[in-house]
Amino acid sequence: MAMLSFEKKYRVPGGTLLGGDLFDFWVGPFYVGFFGVTTIFFSVLGTALIVWGAALGPTWNIWQIDIPPPAIAYGLAFAPLAKGGLWQIITICAIGAFVSWALREVEISRKLGIGLHVPFAFSVAIFAYVTLEVIRPLLMGAWGNGFPYGIMAHLDWVSNTGYNYLNFEYNPAHMIAVSLFFTTTFALALHASLVLSAINPAEGEAVKTAEHEDTFFRDFIGYSIGTLGIHRLGLFLALGAGFFSAVCILISGPFWTAGWPSWWSWWLNMPIWSMH
Repeated sequence: MAMLSFEKKYRVPGGTLLGGDLFDFWVGPFYVGFFGVTTIFFSVLGTALIVWGAALGPTWNIWQIDIPPPAIAYGLAFAPLAKGGLWQIITICAIGAFVSWALREVEISRKLGIGLHVPFAFSVAIFAYVTLEVIRPLLMGAWGNGFPYGIMAHLDWVSNTGYNYLNFEYNPAHMIAVSLFFTTTFALALHASLVLSAINPAEGEAVKTAEHEDTFFRDFIGYSIGTLGIHRLGLFLALGAGFFSAVCILISGPFWTAGWPSWWSWWLNMPIWSMH
């Protein structure tokens, strides 16, 4: 019932970026808009092409379906459908769907009169995908450097890419990304567990307030970032993890072609080690 009463604030005209009143509509409780229509279009077309690509392959096993990018020999040209062209069109559909969804989030935010934090955060995830499938292949001169569509095929690509640079975990941006992913999980786990412990008191006790939560962390680690601060920190850590995960693959190939362990030779060559 709370959500139904909230819809009075939500179902307001305006806020659309394209389409005006013509596309300012809902389907049930869901706002659609112009970019909702384009999201559906690209999603359905891309999914249909994936099914078509699976039909061309040797198996319908969902784990083994593989829709690869064009061979390196095609460079940045369009390839025949059965030889990577499907991958190219599916990639266009994926980007169209993701960007449309982000713009739909912008319209919803405008209707609610709130900031654009959600579409901005989602845009970092879009950037990571576009880096893998568009920016890095462009810099390396061939669409064949993108990853294939398929569960096992994608995992094989990740594994092979890591082996191409020997120990990929020595990639400094990869180190930062992994550290941020773990820190995100740790910070939000602390936050969620604290909230649950505060609002689920023992029988007969009152629900605890934010002051109790702040006091716990001041006693626990000497500082409390606050109820708003923990959400800002969680967002910052999560966006940083996504951003550096894009950076770590972007610099592998276009800007660094050797094994990543050798990148750290600067550390071994520092003058401090030859002082004695």
